[in-house]
Amino acid sequence: MPNDRKDAVDDRFAIEIDLEPPFHDCDPMQVVWHGNYFRYFEIARCALLRRFDYDYPQMQQSGYLFPIVDTRVKYVRPLRFAQALKVRARIVEWENRLKLDYEIRDAGSGDVLTRAHTIQVAVAADSGEMLYLSPQVLLDRLGVALP
Repeated sequence: MPNDRKDAVDDRFAIEIDLEPPFHDCDPMQVVWHGNYFRYFEIARCALLRRFDYDYPQMQQSGYLFPIVDTRVKYVRPLRFAQALKVRARIVEWENRLKLDYEIRDAGSGDVLTRAHTIQVAVAADSGEMLYLSPQVLLDRLGVALP
């Protein structure tokens, strides 16, 4: 496989944020509604992309959009109102797409509560055409090169 995958050894491509689900994200049983998990992934993803100065405003300014085209979530245990959480986002692919893995853990016990990934593809903002290779600006911001 090309050198487009980074495992846990390179912390540049990962970030962990603290989060506590607010009451309005929960159902009547004080369990976080499953659709709200995507907001938590987005918060972590944006924090990670800001590290590379390539969050959504910079993407658009560079002429590209990066819509999410695929997601996968494994709900291991429920998240609850005001539960102290650690949300980790990690870039694992960037050559042909931008793939991020996520993990939500209980901050106290370290137990894994959720695992997920999202896949985004580069789209030229002016034409709406999907690119089959990541644009050079993304590679430059990440500090990587294609093989």
